[in-house]
Amino acid sequence: MLRRIPLALLLLVIASAGAASSAELTDDLTARRARLMDRLGPDALFIATSAPTRLYSLDIDYEYRQDSNLYYLTGIAQSETMLVLMPGNATRREILFVKDRDPVQEHWRGRSLSRDQATGRSGIRTVLSTSQFEPFLAAMLTRSGFGGVDEKDAAHFFDALGAGRARVAAPIDGGGVKDPLTPMQQLMSRLRERYAGFQTIDASPFLTDLRLVKTPYEQEVLRKAAAISADGQLAGMRAARPGAYEYEVKAAIEAVHRGRGAVSWAYPSIVGSGPNATMLHYPEADRQMQAGDLLLVDAACNFGYMSPDITRTYPVGGTFTSPQRDLYGIVLQAQDEALGEARVGSSLAAIHNRAVAVIKVGLLKLGLITDTTGEQYRMWFTHGASHYIGIDVHDVGERTRALQAGMTFVIEPGIYIRQSVIDALPRTPENLALIDRIQPAVRKYADLGVRVEDSFLLQDGGAVRLTGSVPRTIEDIEAFLRKRPAPATAR
Repeated sequence: MLRRIPLALLLLVIASAGAASSAELTDDLTARRARLMDRLGPDALFIATSAPTRLYSLDIDYEYRQDSNLYYLTGIAQSETMLVLMPGNATRREILFVKDRDPVQEHWRGRSLSRDQATGRSGIRTVLSTSQFEPFLAAMLTRSGFGGVDEKDAAHFFDALGAGRARVAAPIDGGGVKDPLTPMQQLMSRLRERYAGFQTIDASPFLTDLRLVKTPYEQEVLRKAAAISADGQLAGMRAARPGAYEYEVKAAIEAVHRGRGAVSWAYPSIVGSGPNATMLHYPEADRQMQAGDLLLVDAACNFGYMSPDITRTYPVGGTFTSPQRDLYGIVLQAQDEALGEARVGSSLAAIHNRAVAVIKVGLLKLGLITDTTGEQYRMWFTHGASHYIGIDVHDVGERTRALQAGMTFVIEPGIYIRQSVIDALPRTPENLALIDRIQPAVRKYADLGVRVEDSFLLQDGGAVRLTGSVPRTIEDIEAFLRKRPAPATAR
């Protein structure tokens, strides 16, 4: 028998849990900045800036999404925010800049953080106005005091400037030679033109190293994000049925995301039925699903700025056809065997290569390729089998890097059969011979797309599947779909 809990006590417990969660984030942010400053060294001044707002149309902006590196270091999700780190300073090593509160703008656009709130969120005690950001940089690079950072506090950096060994570091976005300069590149260019005594360096490798290995706090948030995403996928499976539209499945999934407190989707939800399942980033979700269709659903949420990734493919009518079973079995085996490569010291490249080996054998058996030694498989498996996840769903890091405990990634093999692929092959004698041999199989499996994707956390003992609550095998999928509620009938 459950004992009733007094309301006042219940509210106190809820408030304490929220405060504990906020404190855990603040402590984690403080530790992240400390690790970055250790890597930068005392001669450095580090800069990070917020993402710009993006215009949707006329006077309407897109929903704001913070720059990943700035959020990683501050936990601040609002625009017009900057961070400066000065590892060599005596006291004020962290300086945060936030926009001044403006009652008129808040009436139109919503509340901004006060300086005290910014401190409470980030753990940074020195908080200045956004308008003071460039004057502050000017003062530091001319060896002057500003905003509480005086000559005594910044003596080490000022000495480094005088000796010509100072460094100004920032995550500098890459881009092609002909691409326009990013705002950060423009800022660094202005600093080089106006001031002397330092070199500019790209801090992206330092941040990549830190972001690759998730802290215990990040792991817990990612687990929560994965659980919400998995529940969203289950809701989508319940909504899928012959005669329904793809957007109904999409709506059911995203309702779970928002209803459970997610910031938004982690990436635009992909809900493709029939031939639409063969398009990797199919955007429309407007097709009416038919009995006999496969439905490919690639959808997950952004919860607490952590983004898992999950894909399931299942028959709208509830039962796989024989050709669908053939392809699905290969993809599932590829994921299972690739998971065997997911261990400390391995790499995402090794995971991918194992998935490719399985898919090659499977495609050859089905008559969709004639040779497992070359690149024919790439006609039907067109993407990588693994990528990192974290603040970004395609998170930072090199595929060849040795895996460590605390890294998070997906395994996502897929096969997509489209007649247009062989129609587009150059009509060389070799290709004509290939087409002649594989055309019957292509015709048999045409317009079928299958992907199976899960998110994983690597631990010393192996990879932990974070999205395993969603049915994955043919038997489990069909059993789940048999239990779907019947569609409501009109009265």
